[in-house]
Amino acid sequence: MFKPTTKFLIVDDFGTMRKIVKKALTDLGYGNSVEAVDGLNAYQLLVEHAKSGEPFDFVISDWNMPNMLGIELLKKCRSEDPFKNLPFMLVTAESEQSQILEAAKAGVTDYVIKPFSPAMLKSKLENAYKKVNTSAKAA
Repeated sequence: MFKPTTKFLIVDDFGTMRKIVKKALTDLGYGNSVEAVDGLNAYQLLVEHAKSGEPFDFVISDWNMPNMLGIELLKKCRSEDPFKNLPFMLVTAESEQSQILEAAKAGVTDYVIKPFSPAMLKSKLENAYKKVNTSAKAA
């Protein structure tokens, strides 16, 4: 699994969902997380933290948000050097095959469908860890 010091960026326009994700991460031993209210706010935080030398290690983002959708944030991250390989998980109530395919094509690390349990989040983080380490070894 990821180190306990892993720095997460939790992106969701719904404050309660950010708190749910943050609590689940805390319960899994991850106490270092920052919240963003939408994709635009998240991108600003990603840039600020990268410039300060304390970049995020993982993004967990909702899909449907005002100002910038989670899929748009993912695509923006994948198109820019400092964020190209940043582990990125999309969380959404949408389970449409077309959206899952779009996320995969955009380079999502993993995908979680709401509602989810802390156990499901843990399982998805474990999958993401395997993917990240497999691709790092292949590079």
